[in-house]
Amino acid sequence: MDNNTKPIVQAPTQPSSHPTIQPSPQSEVKPKIVSPVAAVDGGASVIDVIAPQAIEQDFDYFKINDVYFRTIFVGGYPRFVAPGWLEPVVNFDSSLDISFYVYPVDGKTVLDDLRHKIAEMEAEISTDIERGRIVDPSTQAKLEDARSLQEQLVKGIERFYEFSFYITIPANNLEELNHVTKQIESQLGSLLIVSKHALLDQESGFLSTAPFGMDRLNITRNMDTTSVATTFPLTSTELSSDRGVLYGINSQNESFIIFDRFSLENANMTIFATSGAGKSYFVKLEAVRSLMIGTEVIIIDPESEYKPLTQAVGGEYISFSFNSPAKINPFDLAQIREEGENQLGQKILSLHSLMKVIMGAITPTQEALLDRALIMTYRNKGITMDPDTQSKEPPLMEDLYKTLIGMEVPDALDLAARLEKFVRGSFVGIFDKQTNININNPFTVFSIKDLQDALRPIAMFTILDYIWTRVKKDLKKRILIAEEAWQMMKYPDTSAFLWSVVKRARKYYLGLTTITQDVEDFLSQDIGKAIVTNSSMQVLLKQSPAAIDKIAEVFYLSQGEKQLLLAANVGEGIFFAGPHHAPIRVIASEDENKLITTKPQEMMMINPNAYEAK
Repeated sequence: MDNNTKPIVQAPTQPSSHPTIQPSPQSEVKPKIVSPVAAVDGGASVIDVIAPQAIEQDFDYFKINDVYFRTIFVGGYPRFVAPGWLEPVVNFDSSLDISFYVYPVDGKTVLDDLRHKIAEMEAEISTDIERGRIVDPSTQAKLEDARSLQEQLVKGIERFYEFSFYITIPANNLEELNHVTKQIESQLGSLLIVSKHALLDQESGFLSTAPFGMDRLNITRNMDTTSVATTFPLTSTELSSDRGVLYGINSQNESFIIFDRFSLENANMTIFATSGAGKSYFVKLEAVRSLMIGTEVIIIDPESEYKPLTQAVGGEYISFSFNSPAKINPFDLAQIREEGENQLGQKILSLHSLMKVIMGAITPTQEALLDRALIMTYRNKGITMDPDTQSKEPPLMEDLYKTLIGMEVPDALDLAARLEKFVRGSFVGIFDKQTNININNPFTVFSIKDLQDALRPIAMFTILDYIWTRVKKDLKKRILIAEEAWQMMKYPDTSAFLWSVVKRARKYYLGLTTITQDVEDFLSQDIGKAIVTNSSMQVLLKQSPAAIDKIAEVFYLSQGEKQLLLAANVGEGIFFAGPHHAPIRVIASEDENKLITTKPQEMMMINPNAYEAK
């Protein structure tokens, strides 16, 4: 910050409520850069070692090595602003170099200029009245502002300053530079701020925003103390509201991060973290706190992590395996009618996706046969496109198997052979029984730990489809947690189904939480990125160096935020809610920690007898 006093030739105007006065030409003394010449190893000077390999200066950008820079300056402000008006710029989703220069100005000089300017504006208004003209409203407003400022300066309430505001935008290529520049200009324009490119002077613009304290552009505006105070940029985003769930502590200002996910445009959340970074801990904490405020919680649990918590809150724990009594029939219908939606048609589309996961790749001819077989299977049970028939008992997977056998064509027999192990082979007893469970408990967990890895995507699809049909029956505030969602992203059909739930969850008052540690697999697909962009809340905890670049690309992280995620401790990261984000530190009470911890050393201390018995 440069505190040199400069001569003043214009009255204060914006962003405070003061008149606009054009500055007169003034001389500029440009500081000199003194380069170090001390020799280093090999005889080269320090400046030779740190100097860039190439510098290119264009009329509208400045290029150093392979990085493009463009500087824009602010030339016009709104008449009134509120404190913190720069927050959207400071928290912009891209790396920016922002510089402010504030120059104190002698009060006597300002008062003299104000007196002359007030006299000019009074004379202009008097002349207009004498000639019968309509007084210019802007002149009248400026006169009022000037008189108000004159009074405040005389009383010592305000001081006077010149203020410079520059932004330098870095980018890897010219296309990205133009894109980010338009975004910045649009953001500034929404704040009624006029920004311009430092044309033909991009080098001075770059130096003005570098950490040298040199205002090489010297483009200033007049401001009083109150106006300068509103530009104070060192504000941290607070994500605190009067209702919702306590997610953690803002590590910047130690404020609480309290948020209601259902207050956003959708209630979906995505969580990315490395193994052991605390993502399951975070989700359990949100689940139990959401339950306390009346939100139903449904969880798909691949590793039986939620069993102690389920027992503690009186929830229902449903385990799926060969010998488990709990069964879900993939052919179940939703048992609910919606205008413009055919339940049988929707179910057949869903079963197409499930069968492709079960059977593997199929030809177009086989897909057509499968479609015909599904329709025939339902028809044999008396279920047609007529909604009145769709309340009957649905078919089983064995019924589809028999229908395919009965077609007596090679392609149908091939499909039946792929299905046989689920109805008569090694996988019998899992997906070939009528549904005998229901979601009645406000905290329900579906465990698939005892299933083989090959069956987990099928089980997750079936459970998610079952939950979806039940969610549509009655409208309640619910959270659905899908642990290790990357397992569903392995297959195009299961990932497409997950995406369809994400898109439609808002309609049924449902918030879907997708959790994954396999960031590369999840974000390498377009659907994975679409799930992220359609989730109003995102949580990034500690990341691995291998995944950080992909994360930074998707979430537009700055270099500092990347370093934060790489160096984060367990339970630390960045919390995104709509357009806002803040660093977060997850905290839990001692009682909550006993319920949700998965650290072996803590679990042994909590219940040593259970581990000794084993």
